[in-house]
Amino acid sequence: MWKAKWRTFLKTLQNIEKKIEFENKSGKLYGGIEAGGTKFVCAIGTGPNDLVTESFPTTTPTETLNRAIGFFKKHTYNQQLIAIGIASFGPVDLNASSLTFGYITSTPKQGWTNTDILGTIQIALNVPVALDTDVNGAALGEYRFGNAKNTDNFIYLTIGTGIGGGGMTNGKLIHGLLHPEMGHIRIPHDRKNDPFPGLCPYHRDCFEGLASGPAISRRWGKSAEELPDRHPAWDLEAHYIALALTSYICILSPELIILGGGVMERSTMLPLIRNKVQKLLNNYINKPEITKNIDNYIVTPKLGKYSGVLGAIVLAEEKTKKEAKEKLF
Repeated sequence: MWKAKWRTFLKTLQNIEKKIEFENKSGKLYGGIEAGGTKFVCAIGTGPNDLVTESFPTTTPTETLNRAIGFFKKHTYNQQLIAIGIASFGPVDLNASSLTFGYITSTPKQGWTNTDILGTIQIALNVPVALDTDVNGAALGEYRFGNAKNTDNFIYLTIGTGIGGGGMTNGKLIHGLLHPEMGHIRIPHDRKNDPFPGLCPYHRDCFEGLASGPAISRRWGKSAEELPDRHPAWDLEAHYIALALTSYICILSPELIILGGGVMERSTMLPLIRNKVQKLLNNYINKPEITKNIDNYIVTPKLGKYSGVLGAIVLAEEKTKKEAKEKLF
C-alpha cells in the first residue's frame, strides 16, 4: 500500500514540475537580481539563452531598489512574472523565523545596513521572492548552467570590490548559523614583507582586508587596472588567494574551485594561484586533481559576469517548485 502511495506522490511532484515548465513556455517568466555592492544586475528569463538584462550602479537603497522594481514592471507588462530570486551582497539574514529575515544586515556598504531587500521587492511586485548571498547565487548559476555542472561539492569565490565565497556540499548550497563568510578568514600576514595594515572595517587584515580590489588600490596607490602584469602586486595577491584556498581545500575538500570577480579578470592570476596552491599544500593532499590536473581544478566561471544573475533565476525557479509542493500538504 505504502509503495503505491509513494509512487502517486512522486508522480504528483513530476506533474508539478512539468506544469511549471509548460507555464514558462506559455509566457510566464522568472526574475533574477544580482545585488552587488557596486552594481545591480536585473534579468528576466529561464536560462542563459533567453535573458533580458539591465545593470545600474548601486546607490542608495531607495533609488536602487526602485530601479530594480521599475525594470520588472517595464519588461513583464504582457507576461506573468511568477517569482524572483535575489542573490545579494551581505551579510543577509536567511533565517525565516528571524525578525530581520530578508534584510541586508551589518554590511560595510554605506547606507545599506538593515535594508529589507526581500520585503521591498516582494511587496512592490506581489510575487514570491527567494533570497541568498551573491556568491551562493553565482555558485548555483555555475552548478545549473556552467563549470560546476554535475559537481556536488565545490566552492565559488569572488574577488573584487569585496571577497566572498559560497558553494555546495552534497548538492546543497552551504548554510548554517549564517552563511559562508569566506572573505573574512584570517590569513598569515607578514608585515615586514607587506606593511599594509588592511582595510576591513571589522578585522583590518582579514582576507578581504588584504586582497580585495580596493586593498590592492590602497596598498599600491593605483587601481588594479593601472598595474602592469609584472608588477609585484600580482605575486602578492596570488599569495594571499592561495593561502585562503589551501584553507578551504583542507576544511571543505571541494571537488572544484571557481574564482570570479574583477581581480580574476587579470589573465596572469590563475597560473600564479595554481602554482602557489601546489607549493603550499606540498603534496599533503595527494590527489591528481591538485598534483597533476590543477588547471581543471581551479578555474574561472563559465558564465562570466552572468553567473550571479542566472543563479538568482534558479533561486526563483526553486522557490516556485517549493511553494507548489507545499500546497500538497
